[in-house]
Order: sequence, then C-alpha cells, then structure tokens
Amino acid sequence: MTWLLVAVVTVAALVIGTWSAFRLSPWPLVLLIRHLPALSGEALNDRLAGLVPDGVASVVDERYDDADRDAYLDVFRPAGSAALPTIVWVHGGAFIAGTRLDIRNYLRILADRGFTTVGVEYSHAPERRYPTPILQVTAALRYLQQHADRLGVDPDRIVLAGDSAGAQIAGQTALALCDREFAAKAGLPLVPPAVRIRATVLACGPYDLHLPDYQGQYGRFLRAIMWAYTGTKDFESDPRVACASLPQHVSAHFPPTFLTVGNGDPLRRHSVALAEALRAAGAPVDTLFYPDDHTPLLDHEYQLDVTTEAGAAALERIVAHVDAYTSAERPVRPSGPSRRGAARD
Repeated sequence: MTWLLVAVVTVAALVIGTWSAFRLSPWPLVLLIRHLPALSGEALNDRLAGLVPDGVASVVDERYDDADRDAYLDVFRPAGSAALPTIVWVHGGAFIAGTRLDIRNYLRILADRGFTTVGVEYSHAPERRYPTPILQVTAALRYLQQHADRLGVDPDRIVLAGDSAGAQIAGQTALALCDREFAAKAGLPLVPPAVRIRATVLACGPYDLHLPDYQGQYGRFLRAIMWAYTGTKDFESDPRVACASLPQHVSAHFPPTFLTVGNGDPLRRHSVALAEALRAAGAPVDTLFYPDDHTPLLDHEYQLDVTTEAGAAALERIVAHVDAYTSAERPVRPSGPSRRGAARD
C-alpha cells in the first residue's frame, strides 16, 4: 500500500509539474515543437540537389556580424557574373527553428535565373526574442552593402524575401526600412543600410497577430510560438508587439510585393489580409493564391518544392516579380496598377 501511495503521489507530482511548466514558460512546448519534421527543410533541400544547375558559385558560412554568434549568411550567384539584382531570403521555422541550410538548394536554383541570392541566418526564440531577427536582417543588409563587389551584390537592387516566419521578419524589416515613422513607432533601433529595397517576396507568413484563434491544439501551438518570440505570455495586448502585425501598419511606402500561399495552409488568411491591406494603402501587390477546391491541396510552404507543378509555377512568378522591379529600365515604384495573379482569392 505504501508503494502504491508513493507511485500515485509521484505520478500526480509529474502531472502537476508538467502542467505548471507549460503554463509558466513556453520552453516545454518549444522543445517539443522544434523537433517536428514539418519544421525541418533538410529532406526537401536534399531532394532539390539534383535540380541545382552547374555553374552556380557559392560563398557559404559568411559571418555578417562578428559580435553575434548566429550571424551567418550564404551567397549564391552564376559563376563569373558581376553584381546582380539580389534576393535576400529569410528562412522559416516558426521563429523557434529552421536554418538557412534548409533553403540552400532552393536559393541556388533561384540564383541560376540571373540573381545573386542570399540566405540569412537569425537567432531562434526563446533564446533571443523580438525584435532581434529584424535587427539581424538589417545588419546583414549593411554587410552586403559593404561587401557588395566581392559578393556580387547590387545594393541598389535588393529584394527582401522570406517564407513562413521568415516572411513576417522580411516584411517587417522592409516596412521599417521604407517607413521611418513606423520604425520609430515600433521602437526598432535600426541603422538603415544604404541599400534600396525594390520589392518583397513573401510566402506563407503569419502577418496578422489579430487573426489566429488561439484555442484548441493548433491555437496552443501558435500561442507557445508567439510567447517564445515576444517574451510575453499576454502578447496580444502588448503595444510593442502590436507593431509586428503587418496589415495594421503597411502604407503606400511599402515596396511592391508578391504574396503566395497554398489553399491548404492554416495561415492562408494572413496572406489574404495582408494583400487587402496593401491594396487599400495603395502599395503594389501581386498575388498567387489558390481557390478552396484546388487539387492537390497545397500545404504550408508548398512553393519551396519546385519538383511540383505548383512549386514550379510559384518560382516562375517570383522570377517575374523580381525581374519586373529590378531591371535597369524599371523605375523604383510603378506608375500603373499592379498585376494580380490569375489564381487568387
């Protein structure tokens, strides 16, 4: 009987301890979420290896800030090329996972289309919190400007891009660099680099913090991530964090944007909301959205898999968007209305 009592008390203590840990810190869920296969792009990166063309030069593991242990970037471009329009890409991973290594082959494939592509590493939450990634991407842009000739970067033709959490980071960085009033309101102590953000490419991102329903299993997943990223459990009422919700703050200053998301992506509403906000603000926006009944169902990050018809189509649209806003003849801002995707909401 004594041993039974000890066992019951031990199990009860473990249950209470686990329950308390999940309520008092985002760490328990973060540690579980980090190891989800869905947050790793390693398998897809390996699958794309066979599609990487010959003749793409690489500079990998370049450190863009000696004082920051996480500050590394990779650069890819056609071998022997001079400075090219440059796509600076911020990887996904729900703010708590992921790495630029997961998109190396995707960026090599994209570079072969006539660009310099850059994969930027940033720090994970909750080890380091918002707005650290915004500051790190800005530091990477300054580094690219300072080493433009060596790396084949054209600092006058920069496109900021990202997928998933990286899309939110890229979008907020672009907004802060192009709208100093917003940067001041958001409390972002940025030292703007002398680069010109010509456009953005944003895929499958969580842009609107007011949209998610933080109930149920998926809601707990989102809440743990935002708690980890922002450092506050009550992030919904934090005025500092509110500036990370892009649809409420974009203006006509925002660069011309290409937005895409799959019809099976649980974050689909975020892309729709951002597209509507950009159009209302008078900022050019092009979208590749898919109707609810599109088959096959396109899940989160569908665009990275260029072995599929939809992924290949997204790649072509990204190339067209970047070309349109970085060609030497193209003005920084278009004079006419933006083109919108045929497959859209």
